[in-house]
Amino acid sequence: MKKVLLPFLLMIFFISCCGCGQNSHDINNPKYAGKLIIGIDDEYAPFGFRDKNGELVGFDIDLAKEAAKRMGVKLEFKPIGWNNKENELDSGNVDMIWNGMDITPERQARILYTKPYMSNRQILLAKKSAGFKLNSENDLANKIVGTQAGSTAETYIDGNKTLLNSFKDFKTYPTFKQAFTALTDEKVDVLIIDELVGRYELSIIPRKFEVIDITIGPVTQLGIGFRKSDVELRDRVQKVFDEMIADGTTKKISEHWFQADLITHKK
Repeated sequence: MKKVLLPFLLMIFFISCCGCGQNSHDINNPKYAGKLIIGIDDEYAPFGFRDKNGELVGFDIDLAKEAAKRMGVKLEFKPIGWNNKENELDSGNVDMIWNGMDITPERQARILYTKPYMSNRQILLAKKSAGFKLNSENDLANKIVGTQAGSTAETYIDGNKTLLNSFKDFKTYPTFKQAFTALTDEKVDVLIIDELVGRYELSIIPRKFEVIDITIGPVTQLGIGFRKSDVELRDRVQKVFDEMIADGTTKKISEHWFQADLITHKK
């Protein structure tokens, strides 16, 4: 009798232990002891970047840290190639993308988003000394145009062959920082960039550059991205983010980085 009962009890114990392990790693468990990995471009001020001490700071960094604290989880911020963000999610290398990411139809085919939390548009940045008089995107004909690889701007330009073919050249760079260096070194005439990023850069660099206030392509919305299968995780992050909006936390963080409350207050 004992010989039969002992293996049975051991099996029950093993199954119970496995069950406990699974529950402790359930993201819906407030006591979850693991971590979420957030994919970012760590050269994308003011959303996520390194300060002079090498510390990771930024608008979305602050939002994500506050959300994680309320969820009771730990965070790891993982720099990724922006042009490879969908694959990073699909492969499981990161759990979400929270880094000033536009919501586009192309990305929605592979990425599950939260509700939009900020509006965005693409504008132009150029050297003041160039003296460009540009009134629309059609005035970019015969110009060398640059942007970040994998960006909304690249998707828009690649989908507009008439506009693309009017350029003298179209160059893309792995990071905005490299694209900005190309503009500084006059390897491109103008950059197409996110407005918030461009205006932030102008606030901290010598005034030899200017924003050309032309909207390139459609106005978009920013969202937090997840794997298509992670509906529960997306919903939990959304719930916490809505609470942060309701109690004024997002407003405070936005005013710190942009001197204004730019958060979209959607129900």
